[in-house]
Amino acid sequence: MTGRHVSFGLTHARRYTYPLPLCPILMPEEMNTPAPKSSLQSQLFVYERPARRLELLVRILYWILIGIVRWVYGLIAGICLVIQWFVILILGRRSQGLSDFIRGYLEYYIHVTPYMYFMTDRRPDIMPVKVRIYEEFPVEEKT
Repeated sequence: MTGRHVSFGLTHARRYTYPLPLCPILMPEEMNTPAPKSSLQSQLFVYERPARRLELLVRILYWILIGIVRWVYGLIAGICLVIQWFVILILGRRSQGLSDFIRGYLEYYIHVTPYMYFMTDRRPDIMPVKVRIYEEFPVEEKT
């Protein structure tokens, strides 16, 4: 099969119990250390059949709170993105702090998306938490 298969995994220390299969993981240079033994890995965007009706009412409040946090965080991340563009243009390199902030926003966005789109009843934290997102690539065997 040609092309690449992409899936996202999440490492979070407090919840999510679905283990990811062992797979090659490509990580950014600064995240080249393995996940701590106390953390769990799970695949995001997994189909869950059971759903609680009461959770739909709670979800409305969560949408409002998470929406406010995402809007403010996204606004600041957008400003950082523009500043990063100028840093790259002028200095010819990226700023580590700006990259970390933008990556944090993207990780938070992906972290809350399954709950926001009715894919799970597990509530994410309202405020951003430290998560790691990995991209999985299949390994083609050489024969």
